[in-house]
This record gives sequence, structure tokens and C-alpha cells, in this order.
Amino acid sequence: MEAIEVLQHVAQETAACTKCALHHSRKKAVPGAGPADAQIMFIGEGPGFHENEQGLPFVGAAGKFLDELLAGIGLRREQVYITNVVKCRPPGNRDPQTEELTACDPYLERQIQAINPKVIVTLGRFSMAKFLPHAKISAAHGRPVNVKGRLVVPFFHPAAALHQPSLRPAVEADFAKLPDLIRQAADAPEVPPAALSPEDNEEPKQLSLF
Repeated sequence: MEAIEVLQHVAQETAACTKCALHHSRKKAVPGAGPADAQIMFIGEGPGFHENEQGLPFVGAAGKFLDELLAGIGLRREQVYITNVVKCRPPGNRDPQTEELTACDPYLERQIQAINPKVIVTLGRFSMAKFLPHAKISAAHGRPVNVKGRLVVPFFHPAAALHQPSLRPAVEADFAKLPDLIRQAADAPEVPPAALSPEDNEEPKQLSLF
């Protein structure tokens, strides 16, 4: 099945999903958006109010800030794939719960395998925990980790910088590293689409790039 077909199937399935309690308050599922052949994939935490209304990821204040950050390094939203670890809005924008993350993870895995991005940027601690379950984002942010031939880079969530302006310089500095990471990843060997698995127990390797 072609990548675009997989993404369409995920979108259809999440729109009708009842695997966890989040569907009770869902207006629109937010499966993700972007090209099926994107080299870089951003994974956030969960949809907010505006995302729930529109069915698109990162369309509120954090999304506008993300657009600014991308523009600052010469990228447009249309060039990257953006999704979240949960596809429906947690009530009141609370943190995703374990059962919700578990229910949505197969959708995310299918997206990763279909797109097969060279670089995955996790936005926030819940998406970081999918790949680095024991890391602290205050220490791990901006530091690329090699996970089976693919670069995974934890970033603070853009919303964190909006709520805590003191984090903004760190967020901007992390984004400034992305062009070099993308160039490095483009020269890396091709990664098999199914290479990234949540059950894989191989220890990720920290890269000393910065």
C-alpha cells in the first residue's frame, strides 16, 4: 500500500475510533497533515481547542509559533509532516493518559512506517517518552539520538515557550540545529520502513553533534 493510502486509512479510522474515552468529547479527530514523503516528522502531544474544531494539527497559538520557527530556518509547514501522539483532544487540554497513548500508538506507528522520515522531532515530553521513556526533556532537548538509523530529536513543545517565555531562547536554538540534522540524515543509509518499533529494546545511541 502506498504511503498516501496508509495516511488516508489512518485518517478515516481515527475519525470513527472508539478505542478510548477521548472519542466522547471529540468534534474532529486530528490524524496529522503534511506530505507522505516528508523527510522530517514533528510529533506533538495532543490536539487543542482549535485543532478539535478544524481537524488539523497545530492551528492555534502554538501552531503559529511553530510556523515562525520553521520559517526562521527556511522551512514551510507544507514540507513537513505534523501529528500528535493522541489524535483526539484531551478534555481541558490535560495531559494524555496511558490508556489513551496506548490506544493511539498503532495509528502513529503506521504513520511513521508509511512516511519513513529521516528525522523525527518530538515536541514535548509525552512524544519524547515514546522513544526515550526515561529521559528528562530539560536535559534531552535538542540532542539528537540515533534510533535504528533514524534521528530522533526531542524539543520542548512550542506551547511551553509561550507559557514560559524563559524557554523561548532554548526552543529557537534547538530549531536552529535542524538544517544541519536534516542534511546529515539525508546522507545516512536508507532506513527500512518498519525499522522503528516500540517493542525494540535496542538502546538508543546519543550523538555528539552539538
